[in-house]
Amino acid sequence: MSALLDLVASRSLTAAAPVPTPGPSVPGEIAATIDRSARWFDAFVTPAWQIALTLVLGALVLALVRTSIAHTVQRIVDGTPAVHRHASALLARGLRQDRPDVDPSPLGAARRVQRAETMGSVLRSISGFVIGALVIVIVLGILHVDVGPLLASAGVVGVALGFGAQTLVKDFLAGVSMLVEDQYGVGDVVDLGEATGVVEQVGLRVTQVRSLDGTLWYVRNGEILRVGNMTQGWSRAVVEVRVLADDDVPRVRDLLLAAAAEVAADPELGHTVLEDPEVAGIEDLTAEGVMLRLLVKTAPSKQWDVARELRAKIRDSMRAQGIELALPRREVVVERPAVAPAPGRPDQLA
Repeated sequence: MSALLDLVASRSLTAAAPVPTPGPSVPGEIAATIDRSARWFDAFVTPAWQIALTLVLGALVLALVRTSIAHTVQRIVDGTPAVHRHASALLARGLRQDRPDVDPSPLGAARRVQRAETMGSVLRSISGFVIGALVIVIVLGILHVDVGPLLASAGVVGVALGFGAQTLVKDFLAGVSMLVEDQYGVGDVVDLGEATGVVEQVGLRVTQVRSLDGTLWYVRNGEILRVGNMTQGWSRAVVEVRVLADDDVPRVRDLLLAAAAEVAADPELGHTVLEDPEVAGIEDLTAEGVMLRLLVKTAPSKQWDVARELRAKIRDSMRAQGIELALPRREVVVERPAVAPAPGRPDQLA
């Protein structure tokens, strides 16, 4: 009985006592605030910093690439020891090194400068486009933008532009290939088919050629099917002499070689002769006479000056030796129709 009374009393005391309510937890609220701030930072601040870092890195890479390109172009324009060594190797293979003024330096320098600056401009444009495209793709990836449809749309637009401007693209690619292969440059005498003359300017789309009569031709690079460069590396003066068939051919050959030796000893043109002259022998034998061909290897664009001087020397030598040039002969046969005799005079033609 006493135990039952103790149980009832304890329950009544428990019911009468106020139940404590939990108060606010300061550490818990701070943790929640920090968590919300971290999520906000991850959602906004981190992408912004990533985009800024991407832009800064892209700008630094682009500046570094363009600086390298500009430095390389400047070194090519100024002429580095490596360029001089390469030029010396070319001279050793194809030209005589004891003649330092074979290659006209102003034209060579202009050609080197134009090629270097043009290729530098192309490389700068390509590097800017590639690095810019990469930065845009990375930024879109940071913003969780699906770049697949954008790339597909850009590909379609690129194909459409390629079909619409295929002539311009063809000219551009042909110009780049021409510059890389060094097919011709400023100062070269070229044969481009319809246009023949001296190259005045070389561009990625159009080449300017000045003909002998002063006409300036603008030739699109994409339309050039063949290039005949008459002044690249070295040239050759060709003089053909035709004498009578009964003349002393070995004697005429010696006269040609003697005239070439005089030109090689000339103080103005002698340095342009690169090798010993040679006579190819009898190149043609007809009823009109015998043709001999004199070949002289010269510096670029000097073959016409050497050929003119050779003709003058050969003319004087042959005149002094009493050798005449063979003249082309033409036989003209005139056929006259027979006329019937007049009536009453059978012995006389009308």
